[in-house]
Amino acid sequence: MRFDGATAIVTGAGQGIGAALARALAARGVYVLVCDLNGDHAGRIADEIGGVPYQGDLSDPGDIVKMVAAAEAAFGQVDMLFSNAGFALGEPDGPTSRSDAHWQKSWDLHVMAHLRAARLLLPKMVARRSGVLVNVASAAGVLSQIGDAAYSATKHAAVSLAQSLAIEHGKDGIQVSVVCPLYVATTLLGYDSPDDLRPEGVITPDAVAEATLRGIEEGRFMIFPHPEAQTYFAQRAADTDRWIAGMQRLRDHVFEQADGSDPASIHKFI
Repeated sequence: MRFDGATAIVTGAGQGIGAALARALAARGVYVLVCDLNGDHAGRIADEIGGVPYQGDLSDPGDIVKMVAAAEAAFGQVDMLFSNAGFALGEPDGPTSRSDAHWQKSWDLHVMAHLRAARLLLPKMVARRSGVLVNVASAAGVLSQIGDAAYSATKHAAVSLAQSLAIEHGKDGIQVSVVCPLYVATTLLGYDSPDDLRPEGVITPDAVAEATLRGIEEGRFMIFPHPEAQTYFAQRAADTDRWIAGMQRLRDHVFEQADGSDPASIHKFI
């Protein structure tokens, strides 16, 4: 995949991994549409990299249609899609404690947003026999996020969707990749800045972005910015009962550390 002169949509690009991806792509000569729920954040990053800002809620199918139309109006065609927008709130009292509305929002943003955008972009990509679809999922999509079942379940679905797209459209010249980082210094984990003091294993959004683009250059489907996540994935597959027992122990430790009082705080420990 040639980056220089290509075009891309990056969602959730107003901060964190999305902003890092937008910057890394622009540094390689890519024209970027910067999409974010927060219009001020989208505008700031777009101004910084010479991109096009777009404010939209990608759990709304209509906003996805408008986003793609805005990118095509600005660039003529879209060569790459980076579906990065997401959220995690934790659970007040276990997997069943969040509302149906919360689960639906997770599904719409983590799975359907990628599907709906790909549905719009794929016909032209297939006609050109060239295109890149990237879903920034999570290691939760191959392992589990303690204290957030909705996040884990929908990230698993995101990985599965990407796998199906890769199987179906590889023959059409479409490269599909899914990114599965572990712990990243973003607001999702309570970091105000990637420069904040971080424990070992927590990497910066820039590191995720560079690993992602390197994985695309190498034509890889599964991209693990944390290599240990791939090891854990293999261990889970080899002996799932043993892996679950280990996760149960980890869960008890995490809730003890977080006092079990604030579900959002759990993310700071895992």
